[in-house]
Amino acid sequence: MNTVRRVTPQLPDLGRVDPDTASTVSALYRQGVDARKGLFPAEWADELREDIETAYAEALTRPGGAVGRGTNRHYVEMHPEQMRGWLDLVDHPWVRSVCHATLGPDYQFVEVGFDVPNPGAKDQPWHRDFPMPDETIQHGRLTSLAFNVTAVDTEQDMGPFEIAPTTQWDLPDGFEHEMFPAAELYPRFAELAVRKFPRRGDVSVRSALTIHRGTANTSSRARPVLVLGVDAPGAGNAEHHDMAVTREFYDSLPERVRRHLACPIVDRLTPITQKHSIEGLMMGDA
Repeated sequence: MNTVRRVTPQLPDLGRVDPDTASTVSALYRQGVDARKGLFPAEWADELREDIETAYAEALTRPGGAVGRGTNRHYVEMHPEQMRGWLDLVDHPWVRSVCHATLGPDYQFVEVGFDVPNPGAKDQPWHRDFPMPDETIQHGRLTSLAFNVTAVDTEQDMGPFEIAPTTQWDLPDGFEHEMFPAAELYPRFAELAVRKFPRRGDVSVRSALTIHRGTANTSSRARPVLVLGVDAPGAGNAEHHDMAVTREFYDSLPERVRRHLACPIVDRLTPITQKHSIEGLMMGDA
């Protein structure tokens, strides 16, 4: 197996952080992923599924409404107001405290969208969601987080998410587009790989730098999953997204949430044309 060069992580100071949050931040730096089971009721997740299905059906009716992520897979970004439980999620104490402790007090919500591996989706190539930032390479710090919320109970045949813990620190030597590792590294990821089987109401958080992939969906059911993207100041991922909020919605939010929104405030929402395309996932199957 090839030698892999790695970043030396620099864990944030957790001296004043509560034990539950500290355990998640430590897991993010150590493993690249953590989760909380039953953070929300199953009924909350059922509403999420309804909202995703509505947004997905609309997105498929127009050019650029959904972007391919491989055979029978789509990604769709939506506006916070299209999700009834958006405020519940971003204002949950665990979500807020993990964002603050990992990304600093001025973290920003930059993305809300969803991935849908439909029946017939195939294995994706192992990948990152974006190139490793200079801040991570030079200083060993994580500058973004992705919270994932399943909208269904995940079964073995539904194309479960697969992640290779600890790989958030692998330097992108020989990675195509700095995101797609060479095939000779695949045995390393296969050895590390963990498949996730979340249930409705579970919420996970990961570094998008941790190498991962969606697996083949051989069932007759789609596996929609929400993605909430959060940045530290200057991380730069907001430029890939176009979410917005109306003035009425913005004014209804608590100040502790408003201060973490960097998106435009508009009079009327317009449908999003997807910008966060990942070329290596659009060109075919693994």
